[in-house]
Amino acid sequence: MPSKLVEKTMRTNRLPHIWCPGCGHGILMRDVAQAIENCGLDPDKVVIVSGIGCSSRAAGYMNYNTLHTTHGRAIAFATGVKLANPDLHVIVITGDGDATAIGGNHLIHACRRNIDLTVIVFNNNIYGMTGGQYSPTTPHGEKGTTAPYGNIDYNFDIPQLAQAAGATFTGRCTAYHAQQAIKLIEAGIRHHGFSLIEGLSVCPTYYGRKNKKGNSVKMLTWQKDNAVDVKAAAKMTPEQLEGKFLIGELSSVENKEEYTDMYMKIIEKVGGDK
Repeated sequence: MPSKLVEKTMRTNRLPHIWCPGCGHGILMRDVAQAIENCGLDPDKVVIVSGIGCSSRAAGYMNYNTLHTTHGRAIAFATGVKLANPDLHVIVITGDGDATAIGGNHLIHACRRNIDLTVIVFNNNIYGMTGGQYSPTTPHGEKGTTAPYGNIDYNFDIPQLAQAAGATFTGRCTAYHAQQAIKLIEAGIRHHGFSLIEGLSVCPTYYGRKNKKGNSVKMLTWQKDNAVDVKAAAKMTPEQLEGKFLIGELSSVENKEEYTDMYMKIIEKVGGDK
């Protein structure tokens, strides 16, 4: 029997999902649903926008207003939705390739504008849906079907990229640290401005198999053993942080005006609301 949360927030006639056994995306999708519930949002005023990729299947499962768009364009569509009706809570679920490769330009300009979107990047370090090609977040030296001898590109740090482009809230969570992920997504939703949360997923089918990471349990255990909360990291030495990665709220700015607020002021100024 599905849980009450699943019955309330998912299109149960679309379940079970089609993600591979062991994929972390189902955990992250549930975290998003729980965060929406915890924020007490009216489901009729929530819009989930996705692009193309494994992560983007979430829009088909979640029982809100949903928009499944073209590859890399989720943030562009979401921008249009938010400008058309600023009262809506617009949440983008995207992947590492969808957001930072073909959709990278949309990402940095949405950050720059500080438009009130919550963007959650399900990062599995690879193009999982199309055959295991390396993505902009595949670590240097790791393998993919298009990098059989190791990836020579250096990978993006997505929250760092977003912060540099102007995002006023950034964070990182993992599929393993589900409770922390829920709280972080809640904070992103409540933040008035552009929020980006990187959700580190696991892909045992392609990334794990190609790089001998083991099964899903081993990959999740690796997340547990190597993630360091940003507050704890502040008390650690560089030597102690070697090989680790940070999770939690990474940056937050409250004094930067939000894009649709400024846009509505222009409309009011020229009498467009009459």
